[in-house]
Amino acid sequence: MQGQVILFQLLNGIGIGMIYFLLSVGLTMIFGLMRFVNFAHGTLYLVGAYTAYSVSLLTGSMWWALAFGPLAAAVIALISERLILRHTYEMPHEAQILVTFALALIFQESIILIFDPLAKNVPVPSLLSGIVFIGSFVYPAYRLAVVFAAAVIAILLWFALERTRFGAALRAGSESTEMVSLLGINVQKVFMVAFLVGGGLAGLAGTLSAPLRGVEPFMGSEALGVAFVVVVVGGIGSFTGALLGGLLIGVVQSMASSLWPEGARLMIYGAMALVLLVRPAGLMGRS
Repeated sequence: MQGQVILFQLLNGIGIGMIYFLLSVGLTMIFGLMRFVNFAHGTLYLVGAYTAYSVSLLTGSMWWALAFGPLAAAVIALISERLILRHTYEMPHEAQILVTFALALIFQESIILIFDPLAKNVPVPSLLSGIVFIGSFVYPAYRLAVVFAAAVIAILLWFALERTRFGAALRAGSESTEMVSLLGINVQKVFMVAFLVGGGLAGLAGTLSAPLRGVEPFMGSEALGVAFVVVVVGGIGSFTGALLGGLLIGVVQSMASSLWPEGARLMIYGAMALVLLVRPAGLMGRS
């Protein structure tokens, strides 16, 4: 019985970790490419979650929500980048923090005005509402589907970053944006696509997590804190680091929640401190 509890929490941690990966990979990609500090990134997670809630409420189907949640977040990310954020690229980090933090507050208060401050439940898709038997072990089907879906997206994202022209430009830009410009690549377009992809992935993370934890207006700020921890643990600017960092933080949080529920959130920061003591640049970060 004890072994099944450990396995259950381990799988929970992997599922949470994959959601953290989707949330964080856009943040680490944007900072690695542009050295841009985006405190509004958690807002995209919030937008994805509330879009999932709204669409499932209107249509009665979570499947439509899975499509529209990431799309809404990606559109918000693109509009914000084109209208506001691109004017702050050359500003000091302090200015970027203030602008993006203000943007996050505007979206958070807008959500409260539209939906009220109370938490809402989001139904699990009916097809995935049951359980899966693995021998004598029982596990919720939706949580298993989240792990599988996030793993597939991680593979596709790796392929896009490692095997496409855009991925090459993105990786080169993280080393030197000046060099990319000299090669004739439109750096501003690369920045725009990075925001679009990062926003869509954060929205997908919010959409997938909505049936697991419900939605509430302050989940964006909570997600932002976790995303920064994952980025620091994995190494700023590293795709593989975001994956490893997300899995590590997810498993630590899940295991801690069964042993010390009140301190599960604290253990996340403890794990970050331990990693930084051993590797100050993060697991996959460059010195």
